[in-house]
Amino acid sequence: MSDEKKPVVIVDEKKAKKVDFRDMTSCPSTLQMLKKMEADGNDSCFTRAAEMKPCPIGADSACCKNCFMGPCRLNSKDPYSKVGVCGATIDTIAARNFARNVAAGGAAHTDHGMGMLDVFREVVHGRISHFKIQDEKKLLNVAASIGIAVEGRTIKDIAIDLYEELERTYTQVEGEIPFMKRVPPKTLEVWRKAGIVPRGAMREIMELMHRTHMGVDQDYNNIVKQCSRTALADGWGGSMVATEISDILFGTPQPRVAGVNMGFLKEDQVNIIIHGHEPLLFEGMIAAVSEPANLDKAKAAGAKGINLLGMCCSGAEVLGRHGIPHAGNFVSAEPIIATGAVDALGVDVQCIMQALVKSAACYGTKVFTTNPRAMIEGATHVEFHEHDPLGAPNQIIGMAIERFSGRTVKIEIPQRQDWGVHGFSHEYVNYMLGGRFRESYVPLNDNIVNGRIRGVAAVVGCTNPRVKQDYLHVELVKELIKNNVLVVQTGCSQIALAKAGLMKPDAAVLAGEGLQEVCETVGIPPVLSLGSCVDNSRILIALAEMVRVGGLGDKISDLPVAGAAPEYMSEKAICIGQYVVASGVYTIFGVTFPTVEGTKFHDLLFNGLEEQGMGKWGFSTDPIEMAHMMIDHIDKKRAALGLSEQRERKLFSMEDRRVAEG
Repeated sequence: MSDEKKPVVIVDEKKAKKVDFRDMTSCPSTLQMLKKMEADGNDSCFTRAAEMKPCPIGADSACCKNCFMGPCRLNSKDPYSKVGVCGATIDTIAARNFARNVAAGGAAHTDHGMGMLDVFREVVHGRISHFKIQDEKKLLNVAASIGIAVEGRTIKDIAIDLYEELERTYTQVEGEIPFMKRVPPKTLEVWRKAGIVPRGAMREIMELMHRTHMGVDQDYNNIVKQCSRTALADGWGGSMVATEISDILFGTPQPRVAGVNMGFLKEDQVNIIIHGHEPLLFEGMIAAVSEPANLDKAKAAGAKGINLLGMCCSGAEVLGRHGIPHAGNFVSAEPIIATGAVDALGVDVQCIMQALVKSAACYGTKVFTTNPRAMIEGATHVEFHEHDPLGAPNQIIGMAIERFSGRTVKIEIPQRQDWGVHGFSHEYVNYMLGGRFRESYVPLNDNIVNGRIRGVAAVVGCTNPRVKQDYLHVELVKELIKNNVLVVQTGCSQIALAKAGLMKPDAAVLAGEGLQEVCETVGIPPVLSLGSCVDNSRILIALAEMVRVGGLGDKISDLPVAGAAPEYMSEKAICIGQYVVASGVYTIFGVTFPTVEGTKFHDLLFNGLEEQGMGKWGFSTDPIEMAHMMIDHIDKKRAALGLSEQRERKLFSMEDRRVAEG
């Protein structure tokens, strides 16, 4: 663990001191727009972070406000010197706070998944006709993976059974959720022994919130046990349902060349950005912008067309599924509006800053909320209805065209466009490695065994204005691939890497000799983008497949893999980290971490969980240190598997694949 425990913060104590935006972002487009915002007299999340010093007690999770005898503040420098009014120790307080992060983050992803399942039910029963089952093969595979009979049955009957089975993910109060059938048996055995197999998402989240109420669970070990159970209900439940149903309804992503950055805004077109996390609004928008009536209205207003772009995880979904350009990740949202070129911003749920409404008012952009779960004071609410998926999009387009025709602000669009290959689903990786008739992870496992690929790292998560935007992601990944570690990505992290050019096949020249050889043979970049933050479930499926194929141990915790969220900022990230750790993966976070080093609770997360057969947490604020912490762990796992010495194996070449597909 790094000696630097506190966040890397840019603080302007006097507020009069001029900030250097080059310390805030490594994204040239965002830098350009931050300078413009300053000239325009506007603030941003970057300047607000610089002016607002974080509470050091809160950062260490050494305070409790779970009742009204407090709030109670403990001394993080001498954590056992005092207790709360009720007698709660630092371990109880920190565990409760951590648990509430897990519960909130798990609820966000689980609610997303349940929303997708609701739409799936209506499609299957014919009550929604606009959305249809696009990927029947995926439907069959998902159904078979959880024990549903598929041979000789109609797609509709299988789909109905699948809906009813997946509904148990949320509503079941006893037993094991359906996707536990995908977990490697030895890993599942660890969970059963620890008593952390999730029964149903609603029960786990409810119970975790109950346990953290004043006067209930006051044993940090027991609280963390329920944290793991709740987090697993997200990763192997709610998030996995969201990913699988999205693929079934809208098509499983396949690699496609797509663009990222603000340069994809077009001054002579109506620009609409969709921001949030659920794919339903975006899918409706994709259909609506192609409607002849909407195109005619845009042309009548003097526009050459309607330009649709994504932002945050909504954008990440359609980047890989449809190749729609992505304007930028989380902390670039306000700078993108400052271009003046965004005519409408439509949002649904999660990671939407309230400040966007103020920024939009400064530049004439219209902001529309569309989900009843997420309204914003000052925004226009145009509710999206799944049974009429073109209704809200048509209204948004109409008002965007109106704004285009009445533009009064100066337009300044950074002329930066970055291209990459996006859309590497688990299914495509399987095909990519083995060919049409021999889909398999065997070539991946073989090249880990023979040492060409040292291991696999998942670098995921948010961007955070408390650190230099994108920097940690980019430098961490460069160091990993240089050391022959194949990287997979989701969420805002992949946008950072795409802007840095690391998602192009020619980025393989930055990789170590072994990884470079594999990338050039298969024709892939050394960094594979897998989608939005709920699509971390694709990583879980890939890990389970690596175990199933063999040669790398019999549990996920045996694999030479590691994970990192170097710029995380949300409760969802804490929940993701906990389900990845509980699954068996060493996971490192940056920025800060909500524990006090030297406490029993901290030691449980950073050491004790691994002793129980799971993974463990790590922390660092330096990307190179973080990379080598991950590499050291990967090497430790290789040594335990007897893979310290490289053994020459025949690389599975393109010629072999052509013969296999013969």
